[in-house]
Amino acid sequence: MRVAVIGGGPGGLYAAALLKRLDPAREVTVWERNAPEDTFGFGVVLSDETLGGIEHADPVVYQALRREFVRWDAIDIVHRGTRHTSGGHGFAALGRRRLLAVLHARCRDLGVGLRFRSPAPPPGRLAREYDLVIAADGVHSTTREAYADAFRPRITSHRCRYIWLAAGFPFDAFRFEIAETGHGVMQLHGYPYSRPAPHPPAGPAGGPDEGASTVIVEMREEVWRAAGFPGLTERESAERCAGIFADALGGRPLTSNNSAWTTFRTVVTERWSHGNVVLLGDAAHTAHFSIGSGTKLAVEDALALAACLTERPTLKEALTAYEEERRPVVASTQRAARASLEWFENLALHLDQPPRQFAFNLLTRSRRVTHGNLRLRDARFTEAVERDFGCPPGTPPMFTPFRLRGLTLRNRVVVSPMDMYSAADGVPGDFHLVHLGARALGGAGLVMTEMVCVSPEGRITPGCAGLYTGRQAEAWRRITDFVHTRAPGTAIGVQLGHSGRKGSTKPMWEGMDEPLEEGNWPLVAASPLPYKPHSQVPRELSRAQLTDVREQFTAAAARAARAGFDLLELHCAHGYLLSGFLSPLTNRRTDAYGGSLGRRLRFPLEVFDAVRAVWPPERPLTVRISATDWAEGGTSAEDAVEIARAFAAHGADAIDVSTGQVVADEKPRFGRSYQTPFADRIRHEVGVPVIAVGAISSWDDVNSLVLAGRADLCALARPHLYDPHWTLHAAAEQGYGGPGAVWPAPYRAGSRRPQTGRTDAPRPRLALGGV
Repeated sequence: MRVAVIGGGPGGLYAAALLKRLDPAREVTVWERNAPEDTFGFGVVLSDETLGGIEHADPVVYQALRREFVRWDAIDIVHRGTRHTSGGHGFAALGRRRLLAVLHARCRDLGVGLRFRSPAPPPGRLAREYDLVIAADGVHSTTREAYADAFRPRITSHRCRYIWLAAGFPFDAFRFEIAETGHGVMQLHGYPYSRPAPHPPAGPAGGPDEGASTVIVEMREEVWRAAGFPGLTERESAERCAGIFADALGGRPLTSNNSAWTTFRTVVTERWSHGNVVLLGDAAHTAHFSIGSGTKLAVEDALALAACLTERPTLKEALTAYEEERRPVVASTQRAARASLEWFENLALHLDQPPRQFAFNLLTRSRRVTHGNLRLRDARFTEAVERDFGCPPGTPPMFTPFRLRGLTLRNRVVVSPMDMYSAADGVPGDFHLVHLGARALGGAGLVMTEMVCVSPEGRITPGCAGLYTGRQAEAWRRITDFVHTRAPGTAIGVQLGHSGRKGSTKPMWEGMDEPLEEGNWPLVAASPLPYKPHSQVPRELSRAQLTDVREQFTAAAARAARAGFDLLELHCAHGYLLSGFLSPLTNRRTDAYGGSLGRRLRFPLEVFDAVRAVWPPERPLTVRISATDWAEGGTSAEDAVEIARAFAAHGADAIDVSTGQVVADEKPRFGRSYQTPFADRIRHEVGVPVIAVGAISSWDDVNSLVLAGRADLCALARPHLYDPHWTLHAAAEQGYGGPGAVWPAPYRAGSRRPQTGRTDAPRPRLALGGV
């Protein structure tokens, strides 16, 4: 096999070395347009996991790197003159130049051809002349662009400018420092990558080598411009940054190395190979530097590619296996990197948090570090954050109480509204009693009903529950009485809504959002737009009909109050009627209820005000919104802040922040806790309590979100379908038995995990030693 490698960065060099080591008969050539000593970073970070893979794959490279690594386990966070240190994290870094030198030497020893100062031939030519072409040519990959139709890259530029610099001394820890300047917020990311030797030799200038640190300075584009950085030279930028962060640097200078201010670009490619050409590292994917994964991902790509080429009988099978193995890992890393990137883009939102909570928020920003594993890494720091938050001793954050108006919830867990489609003529029956009663017994602070419809025409399906008759209200009263009597301390809330253009459809399990085949009823909406091309076309609501709908909501709210609900939520999300007024994609009206955001808000606010007027003043009223439509031209995160601000100004006690389901062609970015950044932003910009929803699946997630101040309450749906006693089990697994999670008397015997078969018993001896 003849292999051409385009790009002499760590990923390309390591792939070349591994391929040659695994099969010396391979002819492997690397093209690198720069000189061997050229490099455009200063230090790189590798995880213990990645180092373990290197040790297994090539002990020679591992031993050479091991001698060079600087290790540390602490993170310093400096904010408004206060430094908080968290330990137990475990990092290893070395200079990028040294890493390249080690890989150069290994490639030469193995017989890899290294062509420096030599731009690679066009990829098409290489593909004809070589059996395999590895494109490791970075974020600006010319190979990827040459085959863009095949690789189908999506490249997203982000809001911050950053520059790579170096300090001539080693930081004691990974350091994050925040500078609030007259131009805006700036941040420093710094970490050591070399330390002085015990008997340091003279450095280049004749003095001792004192070690070095990477320093990245980052700020939003508008701050960068306001501070005058666009007009500065490379040297002037380094001097300005050194002045801004003089305390962190001890007054010492920063140096540059072909350093330029740039904007981070996230690269995602639909395919990683085309014929015999395969992408590796930044050419295929990028992950923001704030989680230190660029070199890590490239090296791991090289390991996987070399292994798959060895294990699979054909090149096609090997490249398919490589992508199947690496894509899920990369996607997970990119989700974490994007969360971290966006946290720093919106850093100003968090500046007024108490310093220790701010530090915890920063440490858990990517969702990879959580409350649980931070307690393992640094229990003292985490316990201090908990004390500041108000957690009684031994109480996880999720089991602290929370007050909304006259209602105090004993913990932060909400059973999210989930449509059951199991009512008859809108009347909830035994199924609803068992379903909601079981979850109330399961320990959640608040149990929400499904969306309860305000009229027969406002149902989603024939099986939807309602509150448009007295008989329905009586049936709901049976359920609220059960919850209050048999699960004292648990609150039960009702979500009121109208289906709008998404009504007259089949139950979810028969075809989600699919129109009924018979028995349809007429639909109404903000505008006469069908949800799907084959969906029923709704009628645009007239002024008189708007009044009718508003009165349907108020009548249902009055019935809900008499039925004994503790909280009411107005459903203004997911493309149902009120949500349809809010989104510009579904509201095309030209009257006073369409056009600008303020006009699109008018009818939902009228409904809210009417409901608030009949809802008991001591009981909380919340609003669920879709914070983004996940579609071009739809509701944006900025719009969501203004929508939340408007409802809060009218008296909403909390905003339940969901996303999407407004238009059928949405393109959501799914992932763990993927909707919580929208809740976080609303909480901090509007100053209103928020309920976070969306793939929050573990009690560790709930603890992390609440303690970091990103949410006040967390609503979970599917976990409560899997386990009705999810909250009580979360308490048991954390060893908590306080007032935030009270087991019903008949269930107390089950408050400890049942015993299972032993897995730690001594194993029988089956062989004699030495035989």
